[in-house]
Amino acid sequence: MNHKEAKLKFIQAWGTMGTNWGINRAMAQIHALLLTAIVPLSTEDIMDELNISRGNANMNIRTLLDWGIISKEHKPGDRKEYFSTKKDIWQLIRVIARERKKREIDPVVKLLDELEDFTGNNSKEEKELRKTLTDIKNYTSTASDLFDKVSRSDYGWFVKTIVKLIK
Repeated sequence: MNHKEAKLKFIQAWGTMGTNWGINRAMAQIHALLLTAIVPLSTEDIMDELNISRGNANMNIRTLLDWGIISKEHKPGDRKEYFSTKKDIWQLIRVIARERKKREIDPVVKLLDELEDFTGNNSKEEKELRKTLTDIKNYTSTASDLFDKVSRSDYGWFVKTIVKLIK
């Protein structure tokens, strides 16, 4: 397999993994393309390389910028915007953990906080609902703490923690 084939296979695989993580395929492929790029790429470069529409490219680039996964650059004398990504995978994992927590865990925690103090006559159904909400809140609180720790930790701490869990 040559370089071009390996790069294409990586971009396709990253796109597939992205869909498994709840990220759309084009967004993950744009990120993979930028991970493998040695220079920042323009929207047109991304569109050509991935064979996607301008709207698809722009929408996903905007989301990646919002998440802090890619950054925008300008070249002197050129009106185009260019994009690059951090090459440090641990830093990337930390950003993704922070953003996923903000978008997926925090809204659930907020909802559970709102539902926590419902009133009623203490029937079996209400007790069961309260137990269910408490169990879910305990789980989401643990998940929230884990996402916080990952997003603030360095790689060495993470590896040591995983090794301790395995032993």
